[in-house]
Amino acid sequence: MCRFVIYKGTSPVQLSHLLTRPCHSIINQAFDSRLRLDRRRPMNGDGFGVGWYDSVYDEELGVQPCIFTSVTPAWNNINLTRLAEKIKSPLVFGHVRATTAGSLSLDNCHPFVHGKLMFMHNGGIAQWELVKRMLQKDLPDVAFNMVQGNTDSEWAFALFLSKLPDPNAKTFTPDVLRKAMLDTIAALNGFAEAAGVTEPSLMNFCLTDGDTVIATRYISSDKDEAASLWFSSGTTFSEDAEGGHYRMSKADKRENIIMIASEPLTFERADWMEIKTNTLVVITPRFNLLQIPIIDKFSAPGAVRGIEFAQEKGLLNPRKALSSLVNIPVSPPTPVNALRL
Repeated sequence: MCRFVIYKGTSPVQLSHLLTRPCHSIINQAFDSRLRLDRRRPMNGDGFGVGWYDSVYDEELGVQPCIFTSVTPAWNNINLTRLAEKIKSPLVFGHVRATTAGSLSLDNCHPFVHGKLMFMHNGGIAQWELVKRMLQKDLPDVAFNMVQGNTDSEWAFALFLSKLPDPNAKTFTPDVLRKAMLDTIAALNGFAEAAGVTEPSLMNFCLTDGDTVIATRYISSDKDEAASLWFSSGTTFSEDAEGGHYRMSKADKRENIIMIASEPLTFERADWMEIKTNTLVVITPRFNLLQIPIIDKFSAPGAVRGIEFAQEKGLLNPRKALSSLVNIPVSPPTPVNALRL
């Protein structure tokens, strides 16, 4: 399975502080995922991608994010190391890939972009070959024609674009992006049901327009855990000791930095909180983080979800394995209204 990381801060971060320097950075996770249960495919070596937005708007450059992708393993790309030392951004998406659908090519490397929107995915759409045709038939031209590769992830992004009132709009409100994400998940579940798919789909989606960030930890099952997802917030994220040992510091009650990741970038008890299965997360332009339960037929409030499916897919055991190995607490529920699909 893939790994990704999101950074949103009031001040730009040097990309190396996310990608290369931390001892458990997203790149190190690609070949040394200490929290992976399944060792049959121990590496995320099927390419990588980094997307970021300029700190200051430049009319000539436009609002589109910058993207750097490669099919080489992330840990073996000297250009990524060089760029990471020289680029700063207040909003960064990083992704290392282990293929589940789609060939090894630049077109299939995350993140995917349309206009000012950027999208990435950890997981897989179950029995994709049965769902793909129905999804494609449901797309308008603007969404269908943007797809360059052949991954289930990029087609899911195209489906998301089709749920927006105007995918080419210059601005999007958090509510518009949130609703489009929920509609995307509901549509994928509908296609799977119509096709007779019985295996759960893993839909950890991430989307941003450069201001708002939407992320989901979701599985189309009421009995299984989804792929892992964590968040960390504070005022500074910096190296605390030699050897790439970073930590998130909280100097006051302000949130200057919010990070979301498939796997924690540090091993400090207080740094990371688990996002619960079947939850949608919104980071607003004003740095409010909302965790909102997604209510549909796969909701199971209070139920104990099994880890067998996660083990088969090489995912993490979200509570037992991680809590004992990393000493990270489970996030308490956020007092917001649930979202119904």
